Amino acid sequence: MSEYKSLHPRPEIEKLLPVHHGAPDFAELENLNLMPGQVIDFSVNSNPYGPAPVVRQSLKSVPLDRYPDREALNLRRALSRHHNVSLESILVTNGTAELIWLIALTYLQPGDPVLILGPTFGEYAHAAALMGAEIHTWAAQPEKFFTFQPDQIEQQFKQTNFRLVFVCNPNNPTGQVLPSHRLNIWAEQHPETLFVVDEAYIAFAEGMPSTLQLEHANILVMRSMTKDYALAGLRLGYAVGNKAVIQALGKARPPWSVNALAQAGGIAALKSQNYYKNCWQKILKNKTELVAGLVSMGLSPILSRTHFFLLPVENGPQFRNALMEAGLQVRDCASFGLPSFVRIATRRPEENQKLLAAIKLKAT
Repeated sequence: MSEYKSLHPRPEIEKLLPVHHGAPDFAELENLNLMPGQVIDFSVNSNPYGPAPVVRQSLKSVPLDRYPDREALNLRRALSRHHNVSLESILVTNGTAELIWLIALTYLQPGDPVLILGPTFGEYAHAAALMGAEIHTWAAQPEKFFTFQPDQIEQQFKQTNFRLVFVCNPNNPTGQVLPSHRLNIWAEQHPETLFVVDEAYIAFAEGMPSTLQLEHANILVMRSMTKDYALAGLRLGYAVGNKAVIQALGKARPPWSVNALAQAGGIAALKSQNYYKNCWQKILKNKTELVAGLVSMGLSPILSRTHFFLLPVENGPQFRNALMEAGLQVRDCASFGLPSFVRIATRRPEENQKLLAAIKLKAT
C-alpha cells in the first residue's frame, strides 16, 4: 500500500510521545504465555480487596439498552452529600484521565506556561503538550527522599506566571505529600493560576487533610474512584471546584462519557464507607509488614505516606521483567525518569509474601 502524505495531524500530535502506565499489557502477557488472572499486579495503586459486595449487586439491575444520565445527577447528589459541597461544584468523568484532558482542552492555548511537580503521572504533561503548552517541571530528588521542597517550587512562581499548575497530592509514584497550607498560600498569591490538585490517593494517606477545605476559586480537586473504591474496570472520576470552572469543563466533555454501570457502581460504593475504610486500614497494616520484609533482605524502600512506595534497585526494567516471569508485576519507573527504581503497591498479605519470596530468590 502506498504511503499517504496528503493529510497530516496537528504538529502537537506528531511530537507526542507515548505515556507508560502500570497494569498488565495484554500483548506482553501473550508473549509470556500468561493469562491476566495469573498475574499478581503490584504495579497499580488500587485497593486490592476489590469493590464492596453491594457494588457488584448494583450492576445487575442497570438497563444496558438505555442511555445513561448525561449529567450523572444521582451520583453527583451522592458526592454532594459525601463532601458537603453543592451539586453545581461537581463534574463526573470517565476516570481522572478524561478530566485531565478536559482541563487542558478548556484552559490551555499554545504557548501557555504549565508547571508540573514531578516526578509524577505522565498524563498531565501529555495533555498539556497536546494543546501546545509550554511545560515547566520541578523534580523532587532521591537524595531528599523525593519530598516536596516548597521553597524551591516557589522560585518557579517568581520566574513565570503559570496558567496551570498540576500537583498530585499524595504524589504518584513517590507517595509524598505537599502540606495544604502551601497550596493555600500559592492560590492566594497567584489568583490567575488554576491549581489542579489530584487527590486520587488521599484515602491511602491516613489523616491527610483534603485541599477541598481550602475552598479557593482557583483550586480544582480531582478524585479517582478507580483506586480507593476499586472501580478501575468501570472508569470513574470526578472534580470538585468553583462552579464557573466546573461549568466550563462540562462544556468540553463529550456526551454520555460516564456509562450507566459506572454511575450505579459509584453510588453503591459511596454507601459502603465502612467496608472501604476497613480495606484502607488493612492495606496500611499490610504495607508495614511488606516494607519490613524488604528491609530484612537489605533493601531500602523509600518512606511514603501511601500504600505504594519506591524501591531503589540496580536496574528497574530488568528487576520488573524478572518478576514478570514469575507472574508478579511491579512498576518499572524508567518512564518517570527513575530507571533505578520500581514502584510497589501493597496488596493482600498472602500476595505480598509471594512477592517477598520471589525477590529473595532473585537476590540469592
